[in-house]
Amino acid sequence: MAFADFDSTVFMAPMAGITDRPMRTILAACGAGNLISEMAAVNAIQRKNPKSYQIADVKDEPYPVVVQLVGNNPELFADAAKLVTELGARSIDINMGCPVKKIVNNNSGSALMRDLPLAAKIIEATVNATPLKVSVKFRKGWDNEHINAVQFAQMCEQSGAAYITVHGRTRAQGYSGVADWNIIGEVKAAVNIPVIGNGDVDSPQKAEQMLKQCGVDGVMIGRAMLGNPWLLNRTHHYLQSGEMLQEPTLKEQKEMMLRHLRLLVDYYGERGGIAISRKHISWYVKSLYEAKKFREQYTKLNTLTEAEKLINEYFLRIEP
Repeated sequence: MAFADFDSTVFMAPMAGITDRPMRTILAACGAGNLISEMAAVNAIQRKNPKSYQIADVKDEPYPVVVQLVGNNPELFADAAKLVTELGARSIDINMGCPVKKIVNNNSGSALMRDLPLAAKIIEATVNATPLKVSVKFRKGWDNEHINAVQFAQMCEQSGAAYITVHGRTRAQGYSGVADWNIIGEVKAAVNIPVIGNGDVDSPQKAEQMLKQCGVDGVMIGRAMLGNPWLLNRTHHYLQSGEMLQEPTLKEQKEMMLRHLRLLVDYYGERGGIAISRKHISWYVKSLYEAKKFREQYTKLNTLTEAEKLINEYFLRIEP
């Protein structure tokens, strides 16, 4: 394994509004895997916007966290890199792959795949501003007519990136369709720095398949973890030992839901935590009995007491 700084070849994908501190706490409790923050905007960090500053501040977390930055200004990236270094980041990842319209319209995220000179300046400025390792996450290309992942990867390496993550979809695809693992393999063959593959890894077996097929150094798991935080550690364990850990029991699922709910309320306050919990709790129960009915009831709740009561009653009904 080429990642001297990492104990696992399995990485969580940074997801806005999802991979916050409560989610990282849950994943860390499940076992091994590398944790990454939500993306934090460099301009908002510089002016110490409370929400962005909170995202970037990981110094009190008892496990290492990679902090992801997004933006389009090299000077602001340098300033932000210095600040997140002080705020406890394990390393820094630069988001050059986000396909969301408001990010792209700001010439950030995957828009930078169309401006290699600016992307290079951002990477160089970040690398020069911090002693931490700097990585870059990007996509296959802008669309099927503009596939430049290999060229982009080589630019990242030349600009000082310590490692890179490639999502095998174009910006135009968003999260639809099938990820192209061939382009991930082409990127790996074209650079001398470690490469993480991202896209359609939804099981330990799929992770193993990507490692073998693409020759990558690590795998990144995103949406498959929603409602399934055990997946990160189960994948790590399988890749290390060849042993498949058991799926969580209904009791373990209930306990995890309640713990995640309480962490969200502790972190965001009761009103905000309950609102955010609605999507997470819905993901946890998506494959369980009468999930639709439960979700309809849960979305109407506004207090922690009500939420805990409904979850406990639901599992009393469905547990054998």
